Amino acid sequence: MKNYFLLGFAICSFLFVGCDDDKKKDMPTDETVKVETDDNFNYQVEQFADLKILRYQIPSWDDLSLKEQKLVYYLTQAGLAGRDMMWAQNYRHNLTIRTALENIYQTYDGDKASDNWKNFEIYLKRVWFSNGIHHHYSNAKIKPDFDKAYLEELLTATNTQLEGEALEVIFNDKDSKKVNLSKDADIVLESAINFYGPDVTTADVEKFYGAIQVDPEEPIEVGLNTRLVKENGTLKEQVYKIGGLYSPSIEKVVEWLEKAKGVAENENQAKALGLLIEYYQTGSLDTWDDYAVAWVNSTEGNIDWINGFIEVYNDPKGYKGSYETIVEIKDFDMSKKMAVLSEEAQWFEDNSPLMAEHKKDSVTGVSYKTVIVAGEAGDASPSTPIGVNLPNNNWIRQKHGSKSVSLGNIINAYNNAGGSDRLQEFANDEEEIRLEKKYGQLADKLHTALHEVVGHASGQINKGVGTPKETLKSYKSTIEEGRADLFGLYYLMDPKLEELGLVENWKETGMAAYDGYIRNGLVGQLVRLELGDEVEEAHMRNRQWVSAWVYEKGKDDNVIEKIERDGKTYYDVKDYEKLRELFGQLLRETQRITSEGDYEAAKALVEDYGVKVDQTLHKQVLERNSQFKSAPYSGFVNPMIVPKMNDAGEIESFSIEQPDTFESQMLQYSKDYGYLKGM
Repeated sequence: MKNYFLLGFAICSFLFVGCDDDKKKDMPTDETVKVETDDNFNYQVEQFADLKILRYQIPSWDDLSLKEQKLVYYLTQAGLAGRDMMWAQNYRHNLTIRTALENIYQTYDGDKASDNWKNFEIYLKRVWFSNGIHHHYSNAKIKPDFDKAYLEELLTATNTQLEGEALEVIFNDKDSKKVNLSKDADIVLESAINFYGPDVTTADVEKFYGAIQVDPEEPIEVGLNTRLVKENGTLKEQVYKIGGLYSPSIEKVVEWLEKAKGVAENENQAKALGLLIEYYQTGSLDTWDDYAVAWVNSTEGNIDWINGFIEVYNDPKGYKGSYETIVEIKDFDMSKKMAVLSEEAQWFEDNSPLMAEHKKDSVTGVSYKTVIVAGEAGDASPSTPIGVNLPNNNWIRQKHGSKSVSLGNIINAYNNAGGSDRLQEFANDEEEIRLEKKYGQLADKLHTALHEVVGHASGQINKGVGTPKETLKSYKSTIEEGRADLFGLYYLMDPKLEELGLVENWKETGMAAYDGYIRNGLVGQLVRLELGDEVEEAHMRNRQWVSAWVYEKGKDDNVIEKIERDGKTYYDVKDYEKLRELFGQLLRETQRITSEGDYEAAKALVEDYGVKVDQTLHKQVLERNSQFKSAPYSGFVNPMIVPKMNDAGEIESFSIEQPDTFESQMLQYSKDYGYLKGM
């Protein structure tokens, strides 16, 4: 499970990526520039449309041995080798479209000063950022600011082939949503995501997977690594494996994983990598579970990784995993400081407001670390989470535990690329601003940790009740993320945090956290939507339904006051203790919904509070936000780990080089890792 909890408490106030630095630094002009991990590091690359591109550093690199550096390098190469799979999963025409657009970009020698060409460049960059033609966050198809006639002119001028549906879909209304979760839609048939054939319906999916029998005690994640299609009217799974779907990419992934296994830090790492290789070779979900158990028990060493078809947010039915990799180096100092949360996980469970029958008697194997990201690919790049908790299979989590990580250098990059203009605009008063500036970043880090460690690890499903994917269906992801958010929110204003030495002032830290969450959930995140849109993305939905529910339930006691001043709307928390009680009540209810598999209650909670947008408020927020130059979304280029070879052809050292531009990295990736271009 990923945490996209958007740094809602940081100085950028309500946007994971919505901060800006008015002091622009000079950019290097060569393709790459070697940098040191110091305060003079230039975090910003460029900005276009609603996107900002940043860099991050790898501060722990020089602390690693050469063998450990090789392990990191091989794992990052394995991740990049599978990059095209994410593009193919996102939409069936993505790779064809990308190939055509990139060929135009690199070969066109016509007028590049025209507005049409500039709009073409922006469209291509947006497609790169989203790993396809649908917006990475809203799921809506990206609309180009040039017409079909201009693209056809470019195609002819560069002798580039793009025709039929792949050309038409860029401009028409077909496949308009990557993931369509509307309650009135056939959410499979009307979603463009390529986990299912274009003629497969929701009823088909439910019938197919409903007929599969699994071990109720240790169920596999059915459908996780397949595409479900109709062949001659019969439903059939195409398995992602060597010899199966996406084989050219998977073969390269395995080649690099074999090299990584050869330099593993210990036997447990080597065992886990061996099982991951076997999984890619066979496509067996039993092997995937064996790998997940081995991986979660591989806790020694300085290097770790996430690799596979993992998160199911992009599947409207919640079966199919998107390809994702993150390569991690242990952040020794921060991991030591945050380990206390793992050690106290049972206390948090025992003292939570959950019903007694929904609490775990034993929270098993929860681990939390701050890590340094060394490379990302697939669903984690360019747009990256800031925290991850895995594995997702609930029986493995209960019997063997889980790993929770906070991506420390990613969070650091966001913070260092930030500014406070939006905070001044949307915070209600100077006290709210003071609390945010003093405690916001710490509150955010703690919420990430609490969300991942005690949030996702807490609670249990009643005996005989199916998994949330089966019972809560399309509401599973947003209910789970809201449940984890609520667990963190409940404890963010608890003196236990100060007792554990995690904060110096638990009350003001909690106040900053509550201000930031409400400000984000009710106002701030609206800048991410086009006027007239409903909320679609799971994390955005959960922030809205949590905030809207506590606002409504606290009206009689004036817990949160809606203030209209000078034509602007603000939300002011008046009673933090009562707000905490409301968070606790909602946490208790969302755990009940999960434990009992109460689909109707989940639907009512999300649809009543998390989907609809007040259009008058939305218009106002967009107008207020228009004064700021900073884009509402950010993502990253990856540092390039470049090996230096000796005369014998062996790696003797590495250098870390930073891409100068976004497009240079995207074109390099397509050239070096474009193993599925012909698919």
